[in-house]
Amino acid sequence: MGRPDVVVLNYGSGNVRSVCRALERAGAEVELTEAFDRLLEAQGLVVPGVGAYAACMSALRAVHAPRAIERRLAGGRAVLGICVGLQVMFDGGNEHGSYTEGLGQWPGDVTRLRADVVPHMGWSSVTTHPDSELLAGLGGQRFYFVHSYAAHRDPADLLGPSKTRKPRTSFATHGETFVAAVENGPLCATQFHPEKSGDVGAEVLTRWVRALL
Repeated sequence: MGRPDVVVLNYGSGNVRSVCRALERAGAEVELTEAFDRLLEAQGLVVPGVGAYAACMSALRAVHAPRAIERRLAGGRAVLGICVGLQVMFDGGNEHGSYTEGLGQWPGDVTRLRADVVPHMGWSSVTTHPDSELLAGLGGQRFYFVHSYAAHRDPADLLGPSKTRKPRTSFATHGETFVAAVENGPLCATQFHPEKSGDVGAEVLTRWVRALL
């Protein structure tokens, strides 16, 4: 069995080297690039992200990533978002009183966590969706988070009655309940950092990589 071809989007976000190494350990052949053709061609595309929502969206647009992501998803090709890479998949983000439009793949906005200590930096358990594939059997396991903002409402609830397959959302808690992961056909994303979450994070990445074959 070969190693799946995975591209990690290089758009100026931090932590990309650790993501690349973790994906390689998970069994992928990994390339770090912003080349538009490669973003479309690879079997898997990973969108990492740290820092401010607005800055990430600006950097994504500078390399035409929104168009590449849209085209991949329209063709049923896998995309994985990590941290702010999850957040930008929603309608938008509110930071410091300013609203930034996101990619709009899922309904809902990203807002500041209401907790005694922000940022949320450390290990928290995740309550998994009963039909989760990435997190099956990992309910209650602890994953590593670093963030001050989050999506709070289940996008499946915001979609309302529909015959289409709805997102499968998993949650964690830090002061309040927030979205920890979403799985929606070819689009999956985690608020936690699987590349920093030890063996349990490695298992999540391995499952995603194997599903590309």
